[in-house]
Amino acid sequence: MDDVIMARKSLTQLCAKREELEVVSVCENGMDALSILQNEEIDVLFLDVEMPEMTGLELLNELPYTPYIILTTSKTEYAFDAYQYNVFDYLKKPISYPRFSQTIDKIVLHKSSTESTGQSSLSGTESGNGKKDIYIKVENRYIRILFDQINYIESIGDYVKIHLEKENHVVHTTMKNIEEKLNADIFLRIHRTYIINLQKIIDIEENSIAIGKVVIPVSRNNKQILMDRLNLL
Repeated sequence: MDDVIMARKSLTQLCAKREELEVVSVCENGMDALSILQNEEIDVLFLDVEMPEMTGLELLNELPYTPYIILTTSKTEYAFDAYQYNVFDYLKKPISYPRFSQTIDKIVLHKSSTESTGQSSLSGTESGNGKKDIYIKVENRYIRILFDQINYIESIGDYVKIHLEKENHVVHTTMKNIEEKLNADIFLRIHRTYIINLQKIIDIEENSIAIGKVVIPVSRNNKQILMDRLNLL
């Protein structure tokens, strides 16, 4: 995503040279990119910092999930911001093909490594944090929810809905934030809008799973990760 047309064309041409990459969308501002990201699940986001309407760094705060983020800018002072926002890599314009290719090689290696260990590349959450519960604020108090009570979690705009066996709770937070609080041995994000408790799955069919009477979609990118996490016979 870049507001300069020649920069967008140059980056598109670089992407075309790597068979691992498929360009889903090219945007000239942050608002257009956010709209795409809310409806499409992508693996890699090339992001310019200085753009109209919404800067690249402001967009990072609004992401509904976390793809591999590559900052592209002509100014080196943004390198520190890249570190703070935990972006995957930083490319200084003009971007050379060898440097671009080096970044793609790193992504391929990292993605292969995380998938082989059963972790989602989108989450960044380490498996097995040992946590068994989470506290959420309801009105003026905090209530404890055991992970075993949670069936699945659903994103609804600026809120998440925690679905339990007999009740639901709506919390003002992001999927990224709540995902970091969960135990990755138990939970898995299978879609940009759903995190599921793996122990609650009843059956799996094509690109969906069933928890109780609810059918939940599984994204194409996370289908194999899900299958690798299950004890299949």
